[in-house]
Amino acid sequence: MALGDATRINTNIAAFNALAALKNVNWELEKRQLKLATGLRINEVADDPAGYVISKRLWARVRGLMTALDNVGTTKNVLSIAEGGLLNISNILITMKEKVTQAANDTLGSAERNAIKSELDQLTEEITDIVEETQFNKNVLLDGTYTGRSFQTGEGTTDTLRFDLIGNHTATGLGVDSAHVSNLIFTHSGASIALANVDAAIETVSDSLQTIGAIVSRLTVKESTLRIAITNTEAAKSRILDADIAYEQLESTRLQILQQTATAQLAQANVAPQNVLALFQ
Repeated sequence: MALGDATRINTNIAAFNALAALKNVNWELEKRQLKLATGLRINEVADDPAGYVISKRLWARVRGLMTALDNVGTTKNVLSIAEGGLLNISNILITMKEKVTQAANDTLGSAERNAIKSELDQLTEEITDIVEETQFNKNVLLDGTYTGRSFQTGEGTTDTLRFDLIGNHTATGLGVDSAHVSNLIFTHSGASIALANVDAAIETVSDSLQTIGAIVSRLTVKESTLRIAITNTEAAKSRILDADIAYEQLESTRLQILQQTATAQLAQANVAPQNVLALFQ
C-alpha cells in the first residue's frame, strides 16, 4: 500500500487508502450480517464453491434417507395389515379344529353333525371374506398374488428389500374348504382326515405369521439405522453449510469498530491537505 505525502494536495493518497479500507470493512461487515441473518455460512456459491457442492450432495442424501424411512414405515403397515388378516384366519382355524374334533366323536347323530357342518361352512366363507378384504392400495395380500415386490429402503439404487407374502390363504388354498373339511365330518375316519387338513392349515398360517414377524423385526432395525444415518448426515452438512453464530457475532462487533475508525480516519485524511495553508500565513 502506497503512503501519501501530506504536502502534495492534488492526490490525497491517505484519503484513498482510508476509503479503500472503509469499503473493505463495509463489505466484510455486510457478509457477516448476512450470515447472522440467514444462519448460513455459505449464502452463495462464491462463498465456498466446494463446500456448497458438498453440502448440496449431503442434503440430497438426507432427503433420500428421509423418504426411505417413510417407505420402511409404509412397508411395515402393509405387513401389519397382512398380519391382522392372518391372525383372524388363525383364530377361525382353531375354532374349526374344535368343531371337527367334536364331530369326530361317534356319540353325535346326523342332526348334530349337520349343525357342525353348517357352522364350518360359515367359517370357511369368512376365511374367504378375510382374504378378499385384506388389501393395501387395492392389492390383495393373502391370496398368493403379492409376490415379486421390491421395497426401496435406502437412498441408493441398490438399497432395496424384496420379500413375498407366499401362500394362498383362501379356504381352498389352505385346504379347509367344504370338500376337505365339512363334507368329511359324517364319519369318524372322514373327521380324522378333516382334522389333519385343519391342522396343516394352522401350521401354514403360523409359518406365514413367523415370516411376517421376522421381516417386521428386520425393518425395525433398518428404521433405526436410517434415523442414525439421517442425523449423522445432517451433522456433516451443518458443519459445512451453517454459520457459527457466536463467531460471526464477534467478527461483526470487530468490524463495526473498524468501520467507525476507518470513517474517522477518512475524515481526518480529507482535512489533512488544509494544513498546507499554514505555509502561506
